[in-house]
Amino acid sequence: MQNIAHPRFQQLVHWLGTLSPSLGLDVDQLQPASSDASFRRYYRLPGADQNYIVMDAPPAQENNAAFVDVQRRLAQVGAKTPTILAYEADQGFMLLSDLGTQNYYQALQDGLDPAALQALYRLAIEELVRVQQADTTGLTVYDASRMLEELQLFDQWYIQQYCHTELTDAERKSLDQLFHTLVTDNVKHGAVLVLRDFHSPNLMMPTDASLQPGLIDFQDAVIGPITYDIASLVMDARYTWDEEQQLDWAVRYWQAAHHAGLPIATDFAEFHKAYEWMSVQRNLRILGVFSRLSIRDGKHHYLDHIPRVNQYLRQVFGRYEEFNPLRRLFDRLENKQTVLGLTI
Repeated sequence: MQNIAHPRFQQLVHWLGTLSPSLGLDVDQLQPASSDASFRRYYRLPGADQNYIVMDAPPAQENNAAFVDVQRRLAQVGAKTPTILAYEADQGFMLLSDLGTQNYYQALQDGLDPAALQALYRLAIEELVRVQQADTTGLTVYDASRMLEELQLFDQWYIQQYCHTELTDAERKSLDQLFHTLVTDNVKHGAVLVLRDFHSPNLMMPTDASLQPGLIDFQDAVIGPITYDIASLVMDARYTWDEEQQLDWAVRYWQAAHHAGLPIATDFAEFHKAYEWMSVQRNLRILGVFSRLSIRDGKHHYLDHIPRVNQYLRQVFGRYEEFNPLRRLFDRLENKQTVLGLTI
C-alpha cells in the first residue's frame, strides 16, 4: 500500500471495508494505479472476479458530481467508461470497473505496427463521434469569455513565469486583438459535448469484443465547439503526429461526423481551418498549464512536451497571416530573428 499512515488513506481503506463482501475485495492488495494533474489519485484493487479501480478525489478540490453526471451521459450513448460501482460522496471515494492497464500513449511508447496504430485511431474516431452525440443539457458552456480567460494562462505562466518575459505594449495590443478574432471564430462552430482532453493518455486500449477504447478523465466535459476534441486527438500534446497523419484522421472523422448528423461544416477546407484555429486556443492554454504544473506544483515532466506543443502552434502560424503577431512573439521568446518572413 501507499501512504499507509496517512489519515485519508486510512479513511479510504475503512470505506472499502464497508462494501459488499460479494465483491471479494482484498484491501491488502491495494496498489497505486496512477495520478494526474489534479488532486485525484487512483488505486488498483483485486476482487473476486475482476480488478477494480479506486478513485480518491477530495470533494473540496474535485467536482465528483460532474464525474458521475458525465459518466451517465456517456454511458447513455454507448461510450465505454468506468462503471461506478460504489460512491461515497462526502469523502470523495469511488469504486470503479477497471478498463485495463494500458492507455494509447503507453502503447505508442511500446511501439505499434502501422496497421495496429491505424486501427486503434479509427476506433478512437468512432468513439469520439459517439461521445459527441451525448446529451449536453445543463453542461457548462465553453464560450468566448471562458476561452479568453484561459488564454491569460499563456501570458501569466508561459510568457512571464516560464520564459521570464514581459509583453511590450504593442505586443499586448496586437495579441488582444488576435485573441478576440480567434475565439470569435472558435465559438461559431457547432456545439456538442466536449471532453477537453480527448488524447492518447485518456484513451484506454480496447479489452473486449466491442473494440471500443475506454474513456477516462472526462469530468471536465462542457458544451462547446465540435472542433475541439478532434484537435486534441490529431495534435496530441504528448505525441507528435505529422501533418499528413493529422489530415488523414481529420478527414475520416469529418466523414463519420457527417454520417452521424453532427453539426459540422459541409466543406472540409472550412472544417480544416476551424479545427486548426481551435488547436491554437488549446495549445496556448496547454503551454500555460504545463508551465504552471512545473513552476507551482513541481511536476517538471510536463515541460518535456513544450517543444512539441510549440511545433504544433508554428504549423498553424505559418498557414494563416492572422497569426503573425504570435509567430513574431514566439520568435522573440526563442531568441530568433525573422527576416523577410523567414525564421532563421
